Amino acid sequence: MALEGFPVPNSTLPFWRTEPHQLDSHRTTPDLPTESDIVIIGAGFSGASLAHFIYEDNPSPPSVTILEAREACSGATGRNGGHMKPDVYFNVPKYIKKYGVKAAVEVAAYEASHLFAVKELVEKENIDCDFVMTRACDATLDPTMAKDSHEAYMELKNSGVADLKDVYHAYGKDAEQVSGVKGALSCFTFSAAHLWPYKLVLHLLQGAVKRGANLQTHTPVTHISESPLPDGRWLVTTDRGSIKAKKVLLATNGYTAKIAPQFKDHIVPVRGICSRIVPDKTRRAPFLPYSYSIRHGPAMYDYLIPGPTGASSLEVPGKLIEPAKTHFDELMQRTFFGWEDSGAKVDKLWTGIMGYSSDFMPHVGAVPGKPGQMVLAGFSGHGMPLILRSAKGIVDMMRHGKKFEETGVPEVYQVTQKRLELTNNEILGGRHGNAKAKL
Repeated sequence: MALEGFPVPNSTLPFWRTEPHQLDSHRTTPDLPTESDIVIIGAGFSGASLAHFIYEDNPSPPSVTILEAREACSGATGRNGGHMKPDVYFNVPKYIKKYGVKAAVEVAAYEASHLFAVKELVEKENIDCDFVMTRACDATLDPTMAKDSHEAYMELKNSGVADLKDVYHAYGKDAEQVSGVKGALSCFTFSAAHLWPYKLVLHLLQGAVKRGANLQTHTPVTHISESPLPDGRWLVTTDRGSIKAKKVLLATNGYTAKIAPQFKDHIVPVRGICSRIVPDKTRRAPFLPYSYSIRHGPAMYDYLIPGPTGASSLEVPGKLIEPAKTHFDELMQRTFFGWEDSGAKVDKLWTGIMGYSSDFMPHVGAVPGKPGQMVLAGFSGHGMPLILRSAKGIVDMMRHGKKFEETGVPEVYQVTQKRLELTNNEILGGRHGNAKAKL
């Protein structure tokens, strides 16, 4: 029986997990270790990246235990759409108003840099994860939103404050031709990537285990001691026993607040639904030149990646599997020129829990008032272009004593007591409208 607010044991099976790795339900040792220098809670992209950098070029690594409630990479990373799509223009005007020009530009550049950071990692480690560098296309069908986004972009471009050299914008009559999307009134294209996220994460976990990490799957953490033990360590409790840890790294995303209550109302679980759509096997699928976001209105959008491992996604509240299947079944025919006779339909459908941050910025760094605890969570459905370099920043703070401002992680990502004391919650407004009502 699942505990309320924790990962459920009978979750839907995402396409990415249809080829399970040998470490999928791995336990390095039959029993939990009683102590560990570092305990990483979560074995998704965040947890695997933290483990990777702890061991990278480290001749004397600490002892590391990785705890995962279910199978490895069974949370948000293993349930997303496989899209690595930085926000290089859309939210920049909003961030300028909220944080100032310098911070907004820094965030956009930081997201864009992850494309090349992940590309470098994949090539260096020779990771077989279907990584493809491409261009994303944001196509807008709603007239008001198309006009507003065009005007905001032109104002941003004319101001000269943002780096938009990688962004191409078509508005009006050219938008359909450039995007290939029926009824597109505006479109933007820019560099992006897509990949098989489960394979990336399991490769990183395998590398960590080979270097000495103790991976314990099917081991949900139920509690972390309110204060350090007399020796300064933290007691991490699971349903299989407890571990004393010098450092605890929270890579728990949507489930963070259940074991770190100070994040209650600051990292909120939001359900998403993804699907894999395939054409009729007797027909050749028309070529899609981009990965896509299709914006139907301020609170409604789909996104998808093409190719044999492609997936499409929308974010929704509650249990809406059957309506989602109906939505996805004719998505390609309704949306793209040339797909009318493709016979495309849903092959697999799954749900997942994302961690939405109340201010839409991730929480990265040392947990205030909890010496030795650090967090990497709250990605608001946008973690793929945020996580890798942020994980390296946390490890640089631990291994090399760097201050947060020396890591290259944007200042607005830093978890602070001030952020945790804020009572406003932008989730009610959402990244593109109401985050709890995206259909």
